[in-house]
Amino acid sequence: MNSTRFGELEVICHAPAGTPAFETPLLFIHGAYVGAWCWEEYFLPWFARHGWAAYALSLSGHGGSRRRDRLDAYSIADYVADVVEVAGKLPAPPILIGHSMGGMVVQKYLERHRVPAAVLMSSVPPQGLMGSALGLMMSHPHLLNDLNRILGGSEVDIASLREALFHQPVDEATLERYYRLSQPESHRAIWDMTLFNLPTPLLMHRPPLQVLGAQHDVLIPPDQVHMTAATYGTTATIFGGMGHGLMLEQDWEQVARHMHAWLEPFGG
Repeated sequence: MNSTRFGELEVICHAPAGTPAFETPLLFIHGAYVGAWCWEEYFLPWFARHGWAAYALSLSGHGGSRRRDRLDAYSIADYVADVVEVAGKLPAPPILIGHSMGGMVVQKYLERHRVPAAVLMSSVPPQGLMGSALGLMMSHPHLLNDLNRILGGSEVDIASLREALFHQPVDEATLERYYRLSQPESHRAIWDMTLFNLPTPLLMHRPPLQVLGAQHDVLIPPDQVHMTAATYGTTATIFGGMGHGLMLEQDWEQVARHMHAWLEPFGG
């Protein structure tokens, strides 16, 4: 692992041992409340072992990146600018992989930029967060309340993290570590994803696109994943027995292998 800085942005890099099998790098973009660390657990080393140069950035105000003290000032457009900044410094245009909020950032990036391919994992749909919020209000009102409290920087019951991210078992020590690594999110970015800066599919470049979701995702349930896929003229893959945190669940490697098989033709 190499944790470095691209300007004021934290980027975690994993290079393949020896000659890379693929010329095209992968750039992973995290979701709300976390940072690049969520990809470092499993995905970055796994993809590097399989021949990819794998990078993950912490968006502005997240992880070790710039100005966590002004997190609420950051918009989805600012997060897109972070991706532009990092992608421009990579050796070749990267394949983008975005989870949850990161999937929305990828969609907005594609309005003005081209990539060899992209993956949306449990992504906020192009129709925005309203459907997710209404669903949580009806089925998990306590979780919606806790997410709003985390948004404002308040402590919540660690069980909320388990409910939001996991369907499969996760041990208490690991869950506690993830909880301590989590953080508030920008109110402005949440509003952008709800109403004010949704993607415009007619403006977007349409690279090969893989859309993934999880059977037991309480934040972005399968019907919303299918809606995203339909919007972009493709089909979704839903992983059974898994929750929102596809890259952190016990069966994360099933997701990684599925992605790798799909990505190979675009590796250059």
